[in-house]
Amino acid sequence: MAGEGRPPRRVAVTGLGTVSPLGCSVEENWAAVRAGRSGVRPITRFDCSDYPTRIAGEVDFDPEPYIEKRDRKKMDVFIQYAMAASTMAMEDSQLKIDESNAQRVGCIIGVGIGGLHTIEETHLSFLDSRLKRLSPFFIPKLIGNLAPGQISMRFGARGINYAPTSACASGAHGVGEAFRLIRDGYLDAAIAGGAEAAVTALGVAGFSVMRALSTRNDDPEGASRPFDRGRDGFVIGEGAGILILEEWEFARARGAKIYAEMIGYGANADAYHITQPAPEGRGAADCMQLAIDDAGVAPTEVDYVNAHGTSTQFNDANETLAIKRVFGEHAHRLAVSSTKSMTGHLLGAAGGLESVYTALAVHDQVLPPTINQEEADPECDLDYVPNEARPAPIGVALSNSFGFGGTNATLVFRRAEENGSR
Repeated sequence: MAGEGRPPRRVAVTGLGTVSPLGCSVEENWAAVRAGRSGVRPITRFDCSDYPTRIAGEVDFDPEPYIEKRDRKKMDVFIQYAMAASTMAMEDSQLKIDESNAQRVGCIIGVGIGGLHTIEETHLSFLDSRLKRLSPFFIPKLIGNLAPGQISMRFGARGINYAPTSACASGAHGVGEAFRLIRDGYLDAAIAGGAEAAVTALGVAGFSVMRALSTRNDDPEGASRPFDRGRDGFVIGEGAGILILEEWEFARARGAKIYAEMIGYGANADAYHITQPAPEGRGAADCMQLAIDDAGVAPTEVDYVNAHGTSTQFNDANETLAIKRVFGEHAHRLAVSSTKSMTGHLLGAAGGLESVYTALAVHDQVLPPTINQEEADPECDLDYVPNEARPAPIGVALSNSFGFGGTNATLVFRRAEENGSR
């Protein structure tokens, strides 16, 4: 258990799982990222012909391999995505949960919005039939904490179990909180990440009327263009990204493959505006500094930042300023990229999915690209790894997630070294 005066424990990443517009496996996702392929397409699920935005990062998903038919009626789509990605991650890690360790394995899955599919479908039915056709699973299907709840029941993880809800930082907060609980001795392992399924008629409409979404409908694959001068809004996506985190010696003792070491976590608030980031990148910069300090590394040791990089005017310029505030001259020597250029913005799932990509970047020593870099923006003048992935030595990497309400999270990963220390 955690105790005053005890040194913090090291945390290993031992399993990965992904459901995204780029595919429903880690292999498909990572191959697409390295190739710089976009998963954005015209929306097919509902009629959006009168919407200003008619494109999204939809997932082509078959739940059958992961969830039995009798259980699917109890799960909204976001829970199904989380279950599938968690199943992949558990199989990848080969972590076994039994009576000897069940209370030391937790499940923390961030969810930004929750069961919009269920809410929309049930409301239409309710207006027509009132209580006659209302399912008793209506509430358990849609609430956010049933993602980690269902996963814990599937695998028998009896440690702490909850769902951080912090808009677009939810998945990163899920990973970060799990990291802290393992580092401080409260858990030995955790299933952590984020899930979201908000590509629905109401979800897309809501973001459209905020004028937050790209309207580049005639060029779906080119619509998400973080840091490019022609960016005109984000592209909504969906899916789940899950990591298995374990205490380092616990993982080594069972011979687990280690993708990366997680070494730091920062979280704070802008306390400024419901949707806009704080001026001059203040909140994001403070968050990155907190994470770097927590990791015990110098800013000059950071080689790569997986940016929040949403493809909106405000966010991308502010994040660039924030990186410069933290790293000074080193900002122009490190690499920064946004994988949202390929996946779109997965909202509450973004931090989970991007943590997976960051761990893989560190493991494979490959910088993911920012695609659709066509016209330089004078306000965005860093190395955004334009259009093509490239090999590079990556010792330490950050993953940023910033959300509506001014909530921020930054995660720090390091290349796994057997003899390294925190």
